[in-house]
Amino acid sequence: MSNDNEKTLQAGGFLNEQSGYQDRSNAQTSAIARDHDTGKPLKRAMTKRHLVMISLGGAIGTGLFLGSGDVISQAGPVGAILSYLLGGVIAYMVMLCLGELAVHMPVSGSFGEYARTYIGPGTGYMITWLYWLTWTATLGTEFTAAALLMQEWFPSVSMWTWTLIFAGSIFTLNVSSTRLFAESEFWLSLVKVLTIICFIGLGLAAIFGVISYHGHESAPLFSKLTEHGWFPNGVFPIFATMLIVNFAFSGTELIGVAAGEAENPAQTVPKAINAAIWRLLIFFVGTIIVICALLPYEMAGLNSNSVSNSPFVTVFNYIGIPYAEDIIRFVIITALLSAANSGLFAASRMMWSLSAKNQLSKVFKKLTASGTPIVAITVTMFGAIPGLLSEHFAPETIFKNLLGVAAFTMVVVWISICMCQFNFRRQWIKSGKTAKDLKFAAPLFPLTPILGGVFCTITCISMVADPSMQVGFVCCILFIAACYASYFFFYKEKTSM
Repeated sequence: MSNDNEKTLQAGGFLNEQSGYQDRSNAQTSAIARDHDTGKPLKRAMTKRHLVMISLGGAIGTGLFLGSGDVISQAGPVGAILSYLLGGVIAYMVMLCLGELAVHMPVSGSFGEYARTYIGPGTGYMITWLYWLTWTATLGTEFTAAALLMQEWFPSVSMWTWTLIFAGSIFTLNVSSTRLFAESEFWLSLVKVLTIICFIGLGLAAIFGVISYHGHESAPLFSKLTEHGWFPNGVFPIFATMLIVNFAFSGTELIGVAAGEAENPAQTVPKAINAAIWRLLIFFVGTIIVICALLPYEMAGLNSNSVSNSPFVTVFNYIGIPYAEDIIRFVIITALLSAANSGLFAASRMMWSLSAKNQLSKVFKKLTASGTPIVAITVTMFGAIPGLLSEHFAPETIFKNLLGVAAFTMVVVWISICMCQFNFRRQWIKSGKTAKDLKFAAPLFPLTPILGGVFCTITCISMVADPSMQVGFVCCILFIAACYASYFFFYKEKTSM
């Protein structure tokens, strides 16, 4: 799911308070970064392999294992491949922008701090809360979905028992220490990564006839990709599915959140971003190619939330892998727990950063002896209650609206990242420096942030045309307006500009 949308913020006039960011000098920017390190800082305990796996774990989820068929059914095999390629390029542009910002200012609560500095303090406040909402909105549904899958194995055990076990485990991993969280996320993500590598490897072996495949006397090769024509439903669905695809790549930006707790971020962050994006492109596109080459269009495009109808299960069964359904069920459970693990980490750091800027009670800045924000983590867990109730009270309505909220808020955050990098680089050049003076510079400026922002905005607008997403869209607009209102009424005078 996490892994499973915007009218531009300008349309609401929300970014008009950005006057003044141009006057911030590089010395002031450095001072802001140092302010987060005063007092009792979060510990820098994450390595490159942790950052890469956190990013992969945030992006690879049930959207790939169960929902990839939705994109195929709408866009067709070739269209789906192109859609994921385009989604990967958009994600890469956004992550390049994020990399430049994260290396220059590696602080926890990164997106909010960048928006505060390079767009305006009110927008920084709003983006911080919006990203908190992104993960909190889906946190409870992750536990509920994992519990329902476990109940298929153990029908006599209550769903709430599994929910409490999973919620307690993820809470413990996040509270214990940053290193333990990073290690747990590494191994949870590794399960998904190895499954996809095996799937692509075995799939290609079947495609080229190295191993036998159900119903084929000779190697199927890639004939099914164009069996119904290059674009059976036209070209438009390639762009219409971009909301699903972009949401599939969401989670990669967790590298930016984790940068404030990474060892030597100037070296680890750029390497982690490049490694994560290229791996995701290979995994996503490779998976779609294998599914579309081995399954008839109608089967590959199955859109079902049932594990037994997953294209992964069908392909594994046809290749002859025993217990395919159980294997994929286990992988999906780890995917859900991985997403919840990352989501709790990201959302709690947003609350901590607000407290560090005196925009939230100081109690949220309280850290354990191991350096984790205990109060922020606890309160974020309570924010997952709507998701926990989704299975018992109007499950389809709650789930779709939570998904809409998460998708919209994520794309808004991506737009803000592109805007921040654009404004930062302009300020950097205005001060007499060049891209060569940066430890990491996004290439092809200003094309990279402009194209990234434009494509994300188009994706955002497409959400309005989807009836199932409109309630989530309206809720997010109201939430954004409430954030600005609360900032200007309560915090404007308290925040140092």
